[in-house]
Amino acid sequence: MSAMALLALAACSKSDTAPGPGGVTMGEARALDEAAAMLDERRPPVEAVAPSEGQATEAAR
Repeated sequence: MSAMALLALAACSKSDTAPGPGGVTMGEARALDEAAAMLDERRPPVEAVAPSEGQATEAAR
């Protein structure tokens, strides 16, 4: 989360086409951060993705 705040502060002084972190532009870095935040919000609970113990032993047979 602090990385997003740092990028937000940096974005105030640089244009979208200015070089940013990791070899992308500041605009691209901002778009990637926004996309990551949206994916984090939509992440299902672990119970929804992880098989239960009974299912895991049945699949191994």
